[in-house]
Amino acid sequence: MDIKNKYFKKNYEKGLWSMESITLIYMLFTTILIGIYWKNLSDPTSMIVTRVIMLAAIAGMYGIYRWYPCRALRILRVFPPLLGLIFWYPETYDFCSQLPYLDHIFAGIDQTLFGCQPALVFNTIVTSTFWSEAFNMGYYAYYYMMGATLIFYLLCRYPEADKAGFVFLASFFLFYVIYEFLPVAGPQYYFKAVGVETADSGVFPAVGYYFQTHTEMLMPEIKGIFSQLVLGAQEVGERPTAAFPSSHVGMSTVTMLLAWKAKNKWLFWLMMPLYLLLCCATVYIQAHYLIDSICGFFAAVLFFWLTSQMYDRIHSRRMANSKL
Repeated sequence: MDIKNKYFKKNYEKGLWSMESITLIYMLFTTILIGIYWKNLSDPTSMIVTRVIMLAAIAGMYGIYRWYPCRALRILRVFPPLLGLIFWYPETYDFCSQLPYLDHIFAGIDQTLFGCQPALVFNTIVTSTFWSEAFNMGYYAYYYMMGATLIFYLLCRYPEADKAGFVFLASFFLFYVIYEFLPVAGPQYYFKAVGVETADSGVFPAVGYYFQTHTEMLMPEIKGIFSQLVLGAQEVGERPTAAFPSSHVGMSTVTMLLAWKAKNKWLFWLMMPLYLLLCCATVYIQAHYLIDSICGFFAAVLFFWLTSQMYDRIHSRRMANSKL
């Protein structure tokens, strides 16, 4: 393979990546939310600064690409929108915490459907270090699975990479929009707030705006390196937000669907065990109610279809306009 000719030969491709476009749209939407909640947010100025930095990063990368238009630099342009997910996720807490939390409803749904709290029962039934580490390994592999799939498209399925990126990022943003208006903290926060004994007895008091000022969560038992890695990641980036529907299940499902569409059996089947472990881990580590994980799967299938349809319609209109 002639890498120099493939990635560094000058060849200008007009327009933004769809990932860049959808990021700008999401930034505009959330900037409006910042304006609405301005007086109640802890640090709205820094949220605006983050958007200015992201806008500068997208514009700067685009400017570098215009200076030397080649595939390698065009591929590098996708990284600011992807890295933006690190900043947009914690903000869902800033927005949803302006509303009363609804964990009592979702814990109640689990109790009605399953006769117990699966998030409390699962890790008491499966207690071995082997399975604890296996589940935590699957949970920790979340970002690596998504990254591997997107890199595969960029390097090996370049003509389909724009659509794959749009489906991926637009699906993520659909989950985030739900979180911003549906405040559910998840078992690790809610059970800490009301007491494990209270939840285990089937009593689920409403906590209202409690999580505006309390972010303590249940501390898991550390049984190995992967449980330590998951705890470390949660301590850095986790917030009482984004429980329903589960984006870990949802976005890993979107990732698996993209891997299947890539028609590479090695990519799909190598990730399948991690995917299954990840789905189980969402309840095992008490990050989600079981109903969150189930609905996360179905939401992912819906979002994958919806964003695929959106991309195809937008792309067909662009093609039609380019011929005029």
